[in-house]
Amino acid sequence: MPQEEILDVRALAPMLRHSTIFSMFGALKSGEGFVLVNDHDPKPLYYQFSAEHQGEFEWTYLEEGPEVWRVRIGRAQQ
Repeated sequence: MPQEEILDVRALAPMLRHSTIFSMFGALKSGEGFVLVNDHDPKPLYYQFSAEHQGEFEWTYLEEGPEVWRVRIGRAQQ
């Protein structure tokens, strides 16, 4: 499996984070993913994915704080 891209949004302005993440998700092919690095639990982002992409995404916590959260976000196999 190729190394997955890492998207570290900690340096981005909060208003740009979700659009950047969804843009990266939109470019994924079936089965591909990336690792999101954030400075807080991205639970609201999970709820947004659930509302807008139900059944299309995978969400796996790799690290859960307290200072850094890493989540693998993938496009579900079609």
